[in-house]
Amino acid sequence: MNSDRKINIIILVILAGFLLMNGCTGNRGAPPASATPILPTRTPFPPSPTPIPTAAVVNGDLITLAEYQEELARYKAAVNRELTPEDQQIVINELINLTLLAQASKSEGYQVADSLVEERIAALDTEEQPLDNWLAANGFTLDSFRVYLKRSLAAAWMRDEIIADVPYEMEQIHAQQMLFYDRAAAELALQDLQEGKDFAQLASTIDPQTKGDLGWFPEGFLTIPELDPVLFSLEVGETSDIIETEIGYHIIKVLDKETNRPLDPAIRQILQEKALDDWIKRRWKLSTIEITLPS
Repeated sequence: MNSDRKINIIILVILAGFLLMNGCTGNRGAPPASATPILPTRTPFPPSPTPIPTAAVVNGDLITLAEYQEELARYKAAVNRELTPEDQQIVINELINLTLLAQASKSEGYQVADSLVEERIAALDTEEQPLDNWLAANGFTLDSFRVYLKRSLAAAWMRDEIIADVPYEMEQIHAQQMLFYDRAAAELALQDLQEGKDFAQLASTIDPQTKGDLGWFPEGFLTIPELDPVLFSLEVGETSDIIETEIGYHIIKVLDKETNRPLDPAIRQILQEKALDDWIKRRWKLSTIEITLPS
């Protein structure tokens, strides 16, 4: 019998003695004042588990430091150069974006089936490159890849839901512009137009290669947001006043307009990318995000 067990038995015997004495005398109150109360030993609480090192916490979900470091290594292999602090920010931001998309898919009721995850993993196991080799070549363990794949599948589902909202047809205009980097030159051109000179001829003089033709485009396509409110308020054949933007001074004429014109596939893809980017920006603002990378 070891010493700790002996001590516990002694304590139990003493406590039993007190109970017996109180029972015989009828005193059920406190022990005699001259006695020193003997308290049972406390069972210590188990130590708290060691916290998992994290790179970020997104609405309570952890992005572990190990996940970040694996992704950073893959990014480095892809760009084939030494990484900068900006690269590190890109990697952690992308992991946060994936997490936000995956969280949103869950709130929309989508669940990635374990069978789908295992099916995708099995498809990577080929005679040419066994699964273990593929995982090692891409910086994964099997467990970390399962986590990564499940998050990526959920994020991809949510991404597809967001970009599907971009229609195939939209109101579009066909426009032609003259762009100047000097306001005085723009004012001279506007004066020429007011005196009756042909817009197309002036535009061809200023830009012989494209003749200032902007082609067909919908609202929200141009990278200069100040132009949309003016252009889409013009009627066919109307010319704008001078519009000042960060790249210069524009004079634009609307050549044609259609209410439901099919989008060029390349333009629709750009609008989808913009829709996804706008969604992510809004989600960042609505979320609790803490980047916890060690300094």
